[in-house]
Amino acid sequence: MTAPTIALPSPAQHPVLPRIPVLIRHAVPRVLEGMILPVAVFYAGLLVAGIHGGLLMAVAWVYGGVALRLVRRKTVPGTVLLAMLAITVRAVLALVTGDVVIYFLQPTLGVFCASLAFLGTAAAPRPLIERVTTDLVPLPDHLVHHPRMRRFFVHLSLLWGTVQFVNGSLSLWLLFSESIETYLIVRTAAVALLMVLAALASLLAFKRVLRAVQRH
Repeated sequence: MTAPTIALPSPAQHPVLPRIPVLIRHAVPRVLEGMILPVAVFYAGLLVAGIHGGLLMAVAWVYGGVALRLVRRKTVPGTVLLAMLAITVRAVLALVTGDVVIYFLQPTLGVFCASLAFLGTAAAPRPLIERVTTDLVPLPDHLVHHPRMRRFFVHLSLLWGTVQFVNGSLSLWLLFSESIETYLIVRTAAVALLMVLAALASLLAFKRVLRAVQRH
């Protein structure tokens, strides 16, 4: 799906965000591809052929996605290649040790690292969340460095740092206290809801800040 085009504003203008339905239509395919379908594929393999089947199906899903891009003559992003390498290593370790927890532990630890990165850079001259935001929405320098926007990035860092910490804590607790089936279903549903609510809260707060800057 093609990302919505956002015109770069001039210094005298204020950026206009796409409408929420447009952002949702832009995000849904990525959520399905990155969060929902990989879990569904693993779960399907788990039901049909046990843990080994789930692991093999998950690996096949990632490699299939890369193969489809190559067939369509599309560039394979570096992040996708890294994800392919990571899932291969995780699956091999899980198969060799016979412990599927290893397969899910690494991405959970990665969530905690993301949480620390957001919280640790909240007061930095350029927080990590600012880099993420400006990658998604082109903003002029005068707006990025506005005092209200600077406070917004601090608050946003705290929000997403907390969200990722809750995400990691919930995932870790489910991983070590529940069955893999329960972990997959409950964790996926809870994290998807948590991320959607945080994204909507971030978007609404962003719009309020833009209106406040415009008034001044």
